[in-house]
Amino acid sequence: MPRQPYVKDPNAPKPQVGRIIGELFRNYKKRLTFVLICLLFSSIAGSIASVFMNRVVAVIQDALEIYKESGAEAALDFARPSLTALFVTMLIIYILGIAASTAQQLNMAVITQGHLAHMREKMFRHMEKLPIKYFDQHPHGDIMSHYTNDIDTLRQLISQSLPQMLNAALTLIVLLLIMFYLSLWLTLLVFVGVFVMMLVTKKIGGNSAKYFIRQQKALGKTEGYIEEMVEGQKVVKVFCHEEKSKAGFDVVNEALFEDANSANKYANILMPIMGNIGNIMYILMSFVGGVLILAGVPNVSLSGQEMTLAVVVPFLGMTRHFCNTISQASQQINAVAMAMAGAQRIYSIIDEQPELDEGYVTLVNARYGKDGQLEECEECTNIWAWKHPHQDGTTSLTKVEGKVELNDVDFGYVPEKIVLHGVSIYANPGEKVAFVGATGAGKTTITNLINRFYDIADGKIRYDGININKIKKDDLRRSLGIVLQDVNLFTGTVMENIRYGKLTATDEECKAAARLANADDFISRLPDGYNTMLTGNGANLSQGQRQLISIARAAVADPPVMILDEATSSIDTRTEALVSRGMDGLMFGRTVFVIAHRLSTVQNSDVIMVLDQGRIIERGNHKKLIEEKGRYYQLYTGAFELE
Repeated sequence: MPRQPYVKDPNAPKPQVGRIIGELFRNYKKRLTFVLICLLFSSIAGSIASVFMNRVVAVIQDALEIYKESGAEAALDFARPSLTALFVTMLIIYILGIAASTAQQLNMAVITQGHLAHMREKMFRHMEKLPIKYFDQHPHGDIMSHYTNDIDTLRQLISQSLPQMLNAALTLIVLLLIMFYLSLWLTLLVFVGVFVMMLVTKKIGGNSAKYFIRQQKALGKTEGYIEEMVEGQKVVKVFCHEEKSKAGFDVVNEALFEDANSANKYANILMPIMGNIGNIMYILMSFVGGVLILAGVPNVSLSGQEMTLAVVVPFLGMTRHFCNTISQASQQINAVAMAMAGAQRIYSIIDEQPELDEGYVTLVNARYGKDGQLEECEECTNIWAWKHPHQDGTTSLTKVEGKVELNDVDFGYVPEKIVLHGVSIYANPGEKVAFVGATGAGKTTITNLINRFYDIADGKIRYDGININKIKKDDLRRSLGIVLQDVNLFTGTVMENIRYGKLTATDEECKAAARLANADDFISRLPDGYNTMLTGNGANLSQGQRQLISIARAAVADPPVMILDEATSSIDTRTEALVSRGMDGLMFGRTVFVIAHRLSTVQNSDVIMVLDQGRIIERGNHKKLIEEKGRYYQLYTGAFELE
């Protein structure tokens, strides 16, 4: 697959490395201050050798002059104490430098892992605040890649790249100060080499960064595709889709290869080029230094030394150290580019607009006082009320009865495509309202709007006479119980999965809910009963058993309104009859919305709504709709099949 040329996106997010560093300093100010001190001392310890070399060469030159005049013994007597003092001083400085470097590495390990944990927690906390539509629009595998690959790019940046680049910057500053101290002319020659190195780094490193950003995006797409294929592996096998699946994987994998290859190609050629520039600089420094000494050019320096070997020899070492430092820093461009790409993707989630909630009406426990009026209480009384604050500072309580009204509701998942048109529904407390219609008619969409997973485009939705926009979303959803067609069970025991509907429920309440859903019988036959561990979304249970646990989970929540979205679609006819009898007890006194293709489950509904292309075309009970001989009659008699 030919790789597409890189085109800069004008709307692309800006690099986020500055935000990462800012968060690091906010969370680890003291540790990072200590690390900076250690880096500074380590840089000085690594660069100060040139000064000592200058002193050593100067002492040796003076000793040679004494040797010519007074002999070897006098020369040794002169040189021995000076050289010994220099060597001991260097040894002490190097030992302290090793200690500083070790302390810096240990602290950076703590900082790195702590910050990664902080970023994962921050990202997960924010993700929990995102609306449902975000997860509908982004592949789950790509979202998971933010927590693995993208976070891992920060590990390399924080633990190695930033310390090494900071250490390189400090080292270069120290070396330049020493160079200026020894010779201005030779320092200017070093600046020429630095200019060339910076041009090369900007050109090659810039190309590397472009493709590392593309690599991270391609990696997310690849993981999204793999997650989708693994999750749908049974379907792939059943329809012999293996070859097509592999072909699709080859496409995304080839795109990842091309971007990764381009990114690493530029990153890998940078080090050899920089190394050879350093070698050329070393040769030029040797040649120019020798010419300056032979020509007797006056030296310009703060040290006041003449242009001699005592100046040129240390400069050769500093030039090699200077070029090596730049080369090592340039190696980190690879990790920095990857971290920039990873940080952009991480902050794309963190900066995503959270689910807005402007509601102020809350759900509270209530009881009847001596005067017969509702009053708020702390203990659970099985009486719920809406607590409505008013502008004058007073509050009023409205008993939760489960009256739901939709008035002329229009809705579209995208503004330009409306899927519900003028939908009006009136569900009184205790009524069972059923939605019937072909796939895509808008049945599940209506229940999503009642939950406020999405907000309507026009119209009103009222709950006990209160506009649901005024009710806090958490409280609204706590008053609604929902059983979906697609069951999600979590890793844990059966008891824990049932208790998910009400975290404060006792074991006996969970068992009572299971009996109500007719799940107690099969749960009791499991190896460890209610303590049986479930993994892999309940893979060790049948689809029907998983659905029964889902129904029990909704039952233990004991909400005033129930939504059953194809809740019995995975249950056999006999079990359905048992569950229906149990659900009758659960539904008593509650408003219930039922979505079903199996018409036998909705015949006893108080109201049946027949939907077609986002519009309600018929409404009434089973008997009335049969008598009208419309679409429902055709569905019931088989004259019209649901798609």
